[in-house]
Amino acid sequence: MFIDSMRTTEKIKKEIRIMKKYKIEVDCANCAAKMEEATKKVAGVKDATVAFMAQKMSVEFDDGADEAEVMKNVLKACKKVEPDCEIFM
Repeated sequence: MFIDSMRTTEKIKKEIRIMKKYKIEVDCANCAAKMEEATKKVAGVKDATVAFMAQKMSVEFDDGADEAEVMKNVLKACKKVEPDCEIFM
């Protein structure tokens, strides 16, 4: 029983995800797609989606990632593909 409880606890810990949403400003859907792809390549990002119509970005972070530092790098990566974009943190 105790071993099963430990396995369940480990499984729950592994399933906890840190995901945050950010308001963004981007001019076109193609630019939003470029931002999404650039964000997914940043170290510390597990997954990302950019919703052009909603002007929102969702970022799922790797376990133990420093969210502030990762988002600085996300902004840099996005500015390379779309210099006019903004991410409001």
